Amino acid sequence: MGLFSFLSQEIAIDLGTANTIIIQNDKIVVDEPSIVAIDTVTKKLFAIGKQAQQMHGKTHENIKTIRPLRDGVIADFNAAELMIRGFIKMINKRRPLISPSLKMVVCIPSGSTEVEIRAVRDSSEHAGARDVHMIYEPMAAALGIGIDVSAPEGNMVVDIGGGTTEIAVISLGGIVTSRSIRIAGDDFTDDIQEYMRHQHNIKIGERTAEQIKINAGSALSELEDPPADFTVRGPHQMTALPIEIPVSYQEMAHCLDKSLTKIETAILSVLEQTPPELYADIFKNGIWLAGGGALLRGLDKRIGEKTNLPVHIADEPLHAVARGTGIALKNIGIFKFLIR
Repeated sequence: MGLFSFLSQEIAIDLGTANTIIIQNDKIVVDEPSIVAIDTVTKKLFAIGKQAQQMHGKTHENIKTIRPLRDGVIADFNAAELMIRGFIKMINKRRPLISPSLKMVVCIPSGSTEVEIRAVRDSSEHAGARDVHMIYEPMAAALGIGIDVSAPEGNMVVDIGGGTTEIAVISLGGIVTSRSIRIAGDDFTDDIQEYMRHQHNIKIGERTAEQIKINAGSALSELEDPPADFTVRGPHQMTALPIEIPVSYQEMAHCLDKSLTKIETAILSVLEQTPPELYADIFKNGIWLAGGGALLRGLDKRIGEKTNLPVHIADEPLHAVARGTGIALKNIGIFKFLIR
C-alpha cells in the first residue's frame, strides 16, 4: 500500500489563460505564467512558465513563444500538452525515474462547449493523467473563497481571469444561473495597447501593457489612495524615435471603461435571472470577486455602485480558484458537481 501511494499522485490544476497553478497536498507547488517557448527546428519544448515569459516578444525565428490558452480554453492543443507535461515534470524533478499514476482535477470555464471540455481532458490524459475530473471555475472560486456551496443559500461569485469573466449564482452544490463572457484581463491589456497607440502615438508590447495595468490600472477616475504615474518608454509610431510618457490612473480608468461596462452588464443580467429567494440571500451576503481582475483598483466600489449590493474581494483572489480546485480534489467522492 505504501508503494502504491508513492507511485500514485493527486494534483489540482487551475489551467488559466494567464497563469497555471498546481496544488498538491494542499500546497501550491507550481505558480507559473501559462506560456511555452518552442524550438521551431526540433519542435521540442525550449522553456516554460516564467522563463518563457521573459522571452515573449524577444525571440528570433528559431524560437517561438506560445500561449496555449485563449479566452479560457485551449487554442493550441500541442502546446497545452507540452505545458501541462512540463509543469508536472517540475513537481517530479526530485524523483525523475518514477512515472507516477496521476489523478487530476482541472477547472474549466462554465461556458465551455463539449469540444472544449474534451480538449482539456485529452490534453491532461496525453500529459500522463489516468483519472481526470473537471470543475467549473465559479464553483472552484466559491470553494476557494470559503463559501459553503452545498448550503441552501444563494451566493454570487464573479471570477475575472485572464481570458474569461465567470459570473455565477451558486446554491445547493450547483450553479443556478451563470454567464461566461470572453472579456477579462487580456482584453484590459489589449485596451491599454490600443489606447497608448491612439492617444500617445507610442507602440508598446503585451508585457509593457501588463505592467501599466498592474502599476496604474484603475476602475475609477477618483481613488482615495491613488498610485503614482507609471512611466512608459517606447518608439514613436511616426518617427520611430524613443519617447517617454507618464501614464496616470485616471487615463487608465477612461481606457478600461468600455470593457468594465460589459462586465457590469453581464453581472446585472445574471442578477435579473436569479430567483427572488436567492436574490435576497445575495443582498445579505454580497457579491464575491476572485481572479486577477479583482485586484484592479476601485473595481469592488464600481460594481457596488452599479448593483447597489455589497462587494467583497477574496483574501487571495489570484489563488481562490486553485485553492477551490484543491478542495474539490480532496472531496472527489462527495462533490457530485464534478465532471468526469
